[in-house]
Amino acid sequence: MTDPRPRTSPFPKGTILGYPRIGRRRELKRAVEAHWAGTIDAAELEQIAARLRRDTRERLAALGLGRDDSSIPESFSFYDQVHDAAVTVGALPERFAARRDPDGGIGLGAYFTAARGEGEDAPLEMTKWFDTNYHYLVPEIGPETVFAPSSDRFAAQVAEAKADGYTVRPVIVGPVTLLALAKASDAAPAGFDPLGRLDDLLPVYAELLASLRAAGAEWVQLDEPALVSESLPAAPAALADAAARAYAALGAATDRPALLVTAGYAQLSPEAWRALAAAPIEAIALDLTRGAVPETVEGLADKTLVGGVVDGRNVWRGDLEAAWAGLEQLRGVGAADVAAGTSTSLQHVPHDVDDEAALDPRLASWLAFADQKVGQVVILAAGLVDGRAAIAEALAEASAALDDRRGAPGVRDGAVRERAAALEAGAFERGDYGARVAAQDAALGLPLLPTTTIGSFPQTGEIRRARARHGRGELHADEYERFLRDEIARVVTLQEEVGLDVLVHGEAERNDMVQYFAEHLDGFAVTENGWVQSYGSRATRPSILWGDVARPAPITVAWSEFAQSLTGKPMKGMLTGPVTILAWSFVRDDQPLGDTANQVALALRDEIADLEDAGIRVIQVDEPALRELLPLKSADQPAYLEWSVGSFRLATAGADAATQVHTHLCYSEFDVVIDAIAALDADVTSIEAARSRGEVIGDIAESGFAAGIGPGVYDIHSPRVPSVDEIAELLDRTVAELPLRRVWVNPDCGLKTRGYDETVASLQNLVAATRQIRERVELSA
Repeated sequence: MTDPRPRTSPFPKGTILGYPRIGRRRELKRAVEAHWAGTIDAAELEQIAARLRRDTRERLAALGLGRDDSSIPESFSFYDQVHDAAVTVGALPERFAARRDPDGGIGLGAYFTAARGEGEDAPLEMTKWFDTNYHYLVPEIGPETVFAPSSDRFAAQVAEAKADGYTVRPVIVGPVTLLALAKASDAAPAGFDPLGRLDDLLPVYAELLASLRAAGAEWVQLDEPALVSESLPAAPAALADAAARAYAALGAATDRPALLVTAGYAQLSPEAWRALAAAPIEAIALDLTRGAVPETVEGLADKTLVGGVVDGRNVWRGDLEAAWAGLEQLRGVGAADVAAGTSTSLQHVPHDVDDEAALDPRLASWLAFADQKVGQVVILAAGLVDGRAAIAEALAEASAALDDRRGAPGVRDGAVRERAAALEAGAFERGDYGARVAAQDAALGLPLLPTTTIGSFPQTGEIRRARARHGRGELHADEYERFLRDEIARVVTLQEEVGLDVLVHGEAERNDMVQYFAEHLDGFAVTENGWVQSYGSRATRPSILWGDVARPAPITVAWSEFAQSLTGKPMKGMLTGPVTILAWSFVRDDQPLGDTANQVALALRDEIADLEDAGIRVIQVDEPALRELLPLKSADQPAYLEWSVGSFRLATAGADAATQVHTHLCYSEFDVVIDAIAALDADVTSIEAARSRGEVIGDIAESGFAAGIGPGVYDIHSPRVPSVDEIAELLDRTVAELPLRRVWVNPDCGLKTRGYDETVASLQNLVAATRQIRERVELSA
């Protein structure tokens, strides 16, 4: 039988699976937002994007990846890689059909509208990409979805690179993962599974592969991280079966480039490993930082295995000796060849340690951002070609940095460790919930369906400019404090005018909900340019948690106390929880996460005590990342839930019964971790519900969740202003299914990224809708 696979260049000895795409100074963010604001047109946006892609190719080539061997991935996206794949195959929900081009294509206008919503057309739902802090747009697919080529962007980017003298490897979300991450469309019947459309989708992927080959691609990367997960609706066996069918079909296509199928973020399931090994594809990439070298199976003799031994998700320089040993072990599996690579795309880490002049040089020597990780891959690839002796010096340098890190001052703090070691069971228990409710009702006197926000108010340009001037020394500390107090007073007055019941101070003093705490806790460092994409045009600067954590002084107390002095209504103290501080930082990897979480929790416990002493009787400890860090493998989940829940309880259990403790979870897939959320033992939990149009409410009702609950009634990630009727409809559903006296009314997340006009209008509608429902239920009582 003739082998249908194309003859191509061999796979390179070293590669990365993706690279940061927002620009070294967030150039893409600024360009996209300028386009949304109407200050640049689509043509100018395209020019800026092309320049960023060109800069990326040139940078990667300068770092040692090849210009013409497919080692440089083309992983650019204007918004999100899942959305890119869905749009390319035509999977656009029917409500956006009128946004298509006359020929049926999906241009930038429709692409962005589906991501952000417009008018009455709600945007696509958004949720976390596996166990990372990256958010993707959830495709909506039903029996009515017509799969057809609808965008030529992937091929155009390959041709663009070819014209510049580069042979790149386009990176596309694979067909199994695209369908496994999708949700059933509104038109789909009950029980519909998008994965059942696989056979209809594969011909479009085959057409896409042919167009990429015609554009000059010799290799294509299809990302299939669904094959490592045990947390998706589809079981691992079903996903493996889908992969076997998909890659038998795509591999049999004769008009295609060679195929690299990646499986990052955890260990590839045994079933999927066998399916990919047997498929007529040319290469498989494995995550060897969160998974082990797999067993030898049939089908590997003509394949290249890419060993993901350089961690694509953390910033530590790491152990290159161990990475080399992993590649050596992979050589024994029986594949035709082995290459060095990253475990995942480098989109999860910042660009370059050399951009951080303010970092302590000793700490910087322990780090590797994206550019340094490319360098590590190049070193390991050289070893695969020339032998270990050729890279022995580089391996030794990495080991020396690792040894230096282990013994550096502050990495281990005796007092911190003694306090954590002395903890007893009572430190994690707060007392009877019913008694707390009675004490809080008496202390707070809140109405039925109390209204509040999640915490932050818009971070205006004026706020950002004042913070920057203060950081440069141009604005004296006293002047900056007066500015912040004026901003807090304005936000408090605004909330009282709108009619909210529990107020917040707006967090004008905070650059970021994690970084702000990192700047005030021992054991952390922060960056100047360490931006990482969170979703769309939004980026964060994760802090670096490098040593034992302690709180040298109160952090939030003065601001909360000042805000409370301005109003007779309850003022929420706002803290970020231990799990989220870990999830949204780059965390030390030299001790169990649970140990680090307890250190952070003890610092927060002290902060809560000081807030209570200052008269703050409502304290919110945000844990939006609780679901995010849930391991992808079911066997690892109980241990994670034990320490994550325990750290939250350790932080909050010292609070007085009359102090109402809130928490907030966004994009949390509430039903997946309902028992853990209940075990947090918070008095009130607010969650995202608006973008999913209240799907979670039924899960809450079915679970019997007994504490206070605030399903978000409008989506703050979209510029849309929800109408009173829209909010009232969601509230009606909420009070019909949940205990009335436990329901709170709030947006689904903080308001930091929104503008004031839309914020005020949305909150006014929220309060008006709440008053409608209150009157209705009081009249019916």
